[in-house]
Amino acid sequence: MELFIQGKVVDILEEQSGEGRNGPWRRRDFILEMDDRFSRKVCVSQWGDSIDKDSVSVGENVKAYINIQSREFNERWYTDVRAWRIDRDGGEPGAGGYPDEPGFGDQGSSQSGSKPAPQDPGSKNSSMIDGDLDDVDDDLPF
Repeated sequence: MELFIQGKVVDILEEQSGEGRNGPWRRRDFILEMDDRFSRKVCVSQWGDSIDKDSVSVGENVKAYINIQSREFNERWYTDVRAWRIDRDGGEPGAGGYPDEPGFGDQGSSQSGSKPAPQDPGSKNSSMIDGDLDDVDDDLPF
């Protein structure tokens, strides 16, 4: 499964670096604002050589292929969104990649409620989330 988010880079935070047990490390975070009805912002991290290889600029529309991982420390959980590839084209405007947005997973099918056909993970049209979300019980107040 290939996860991605796309939007406009609205801020780039200061690069951090240090020395760990495996040697030196570098990290830079940037804030990506998705073009959807809620204007969601996500802090995305780049590590090591990908900072130089896939550098981003404020105002640029990008599509960030990501890994999401969590870790526990002192009985608290921390989650990172790490970019492993950045595409400059940013994809289609307004295609925020959220299941509650119109057109999510729409692979050209004119039937409403039909599940899109499986895609090759390398395909540009692959869905962000696999599976059917109709049976998700969401009790969030918003």
